[in-house]
Amino acid sequence: MSSIIRKRPLYQDILATYHQLNQMIFIAGPRQSGKTTFAKSLIPLFKSHLYFNWDIATDRKTLRSDPYFYEALDHPPGEVPILIFDEIHKYRNWKNYLKGVFDRDQGRYKIIVTGSGRLDAFSNGGDSLAGRYFLMHIWPFTIVELYDGKQKSMASFLSNPLDLADNINDPILHETWEKLSTLSGFPTPYLANSEPIYRVWSDTYNNQLLREDIRNLSGIIKIDQLEELLELLPAHVGSTISLNNLAENIGVSFDSVKSWLETFDRFYLTFRIAPFSSKISRTLTKEKKLYFFNYAQISDLAARFENMVALELLRATTSWNERGHGRFSLNYIRTKDKEECDFLICRDKKPLLLLECKYADKNISKTLLKFGELPVSMSSQRAFSSL
Repeated sequence: MSSIIRKRPLYQDILATYHQLNQMIFIAGPRQSGKTTFAKSLIPLFKSHLYFNWDIATDRKTLRSDPYFYEALDHPPGEVPILIFDEIHKYRNWKNYLKGVFDRDQGRYKIIVTGSGRLDAFSNGGDSLAGRYFLMHIWPFTIVELYDGKQKSMASFLSNPLDLADNINDPILHETWEKLSTLSGFPTPYLANSEPIYRVWSDTYNNQLLREDIRNLSGIIKIDQLEELLELLPAHVGSTISLNNLAENIGVSFDSVKSWLETFDRFYLTFRIAPFSSKISRTLTKEKKLYFFNYAQISDLAARFENMVALELLRATTSWNERGHGRFSLNYIRTKDKEECDFLICRDKKPLLLLECKYADKNISKTLLKFGELPVSMSSQRAFSSL
């Protein structure tokens, strides 16, 4: 297990693809999902390296006094050192700074940038970094990363998405899933293997996200009301959300709730899945379903199960995109008549795989069968185990 947290082999091939190019590599994802550890695991591949962390006061002082401090790095002639900039998006002028570094020293250094906010979505001013970086994500552990059983190749999956893995009934697979359900996939509580540690970690995690990252970087000052909103959301996991009802419960405006939910997504506290818009009659086109990255805090077991599947599918589709396998998206289907299927994986905006989550009910959903008969979709209940 220690090798998993150090090297995260699931993400190594994504990095290998980007490593061949001269652009900077941005590594984004939830706070404490292992981004820094993964970035540091690259250091032994280089004869010279420099690690910079904006959260360290001496590092901040060094950058402000000498923006090109890294030039003092000693390295053999002809060798390309690695520069790791951690949490630099907290620097007000970070985009301009990285743009200057890249334009000035392109090819002389391999530059890795990590951050717990959305590195591609911050708009703190400055020139665009477009064309200067590739973005990859590091997610909390999911079942595919932790389970050592044989996995299907991408070509095999695309040729037959309904063909389940042979190891679906392996007890180790189920034990790993239960552990994830109890402790979440975040490395610290998962590796500690302790429910009390998870509970302490979870409380601290939410508090740090709200009172440090979100408050300091977004400018939101109504943290108490933000906490109220966060406390209400677990009851809405897997469901579409009425912003008006949330605004009324908290005593704030509709626009505030809308903005705060976008902020939660931006800082990887939550993620939302949009409905699929197609020729399917009476489908909704605006309402999104909400899920958590820290799903073990959800008390309803069925909702937690669906959230775990949602995160596995998000990890899968994101990784496929970043590997260059195609343009994949994760959606769901819901009609105005309230007929719904939990998840739909699309490739190039065309339905590929339709999935329904069942925590206890073993009967196949009639809605799943109905949508599965349409020519635009395919269906499976347990295909997530193969992704």
